[in-house]
Amino acid sequence: MTWPLLLGLIGTAALVVLSLFVGVYDVIGAEDGTEMFFITRIPRTLALVLAGAAMAMCGLVMQLLTQNRFVEPTTTGTTEWAGLGLLIIMIVMPEASLATKMTGAIIMAFIGTMVFFAFLRHVTLKSSVIVPIVGMMLAAVVGAFSSYIALSTNMLQSMGIWFAGSFTSMLRGQYEPLWTVAVVIVVVFFVADRFTVAGLGEEIATNVGLNYRRVVLIGTGLIAVATGVVTVVVGNLPFLGLIVPNIVSMTRGDDLRSNLPWVCLVGIAVVTVCDIIGRVVIMPFEVPVSLILAVVGAVVFIILLLRGRRRV
Repeated sequence: MTWPLLLGLIGTAALVVLSLFVGVYDVIGAEDGTEMFFITRIPRTLALVLAGAAMAMCGLVMQLLTQNRFVEPTTTGTTEWAGLGLLIIMIVMPEASLATKMTGAIIMAFIGTMVFFAFLRHVTLKSSVIVPIVGMMLAAVVGAFSSYIALSTNMLQSMGIWFAGSFTSMLRGQYEPLWTVAVVIVVVFFVADRFTVAGLGEEIATNVGLNYRRVVLIGTGLIAVATGVVTVVVGNLPFLGLIVPNIVSMTRGDDLRSNLPWVCLVGIAVVTVCDIIGRVVIMPFEVPVSLILAVVGAVVFIILLLRGRRRV
């Protein structure tokens, strides 16, 4: 615990508290304000914390395993694969429980991530910029296939609602599955050193006695679980895993274990700020947090590309 980290924790906590009291409904002055506070505001804020920390951490782990700063679940197609899994479950089992839908999304997210990693192992790419471009191409293909299936089965509107990427529907009794990603965060803390060594490359990791393929498999599974759960419960949160790890790495280096608390805090802060902006910019209506994240993420992505080009 250092002073900068303590200040970051205080700042993030202040944003979280602010999120509890921002909204159209007056939870202080209304007669049923206290009840609504516990039904809507607290679940929504907890969802912001869990989703923000998990997706930011997924981006960091994926960047280490691929040795590329431009990859994260939404630039490699993992989110689109999770959406395809959710869509298949919704078609095959219309009355399926939320747990079944999450299982389908997790399985397809795992398959999609492994496909992407397998492609990187067998194809030599001279530029690191090509990697996320290939990932986006694969994501576009999977997304187009999902849209075709949804259109053919009259599920296009339902799919659009699922992937809106908004915390508006986070109520008591609906956000609880997100606690699953808290387990993912804890596991990442335990195996952080192995991910750091794996990020040095397969040859170096093997020479120091690390089972590289097992670590990659564990990392892929954690990414798939977090992405699948967040996609089903919240929706798409684009570029979050790209923005946060790069901001932290540019200021603190690439030590995963020491960066993890910062990645969690910055991820929570970014999602919370974007959600607050979405709530107040056209009040009493809301802008989906995914739209604001997409705009911010696209700007940061372009800046990173230009920064890397200047170095070259």
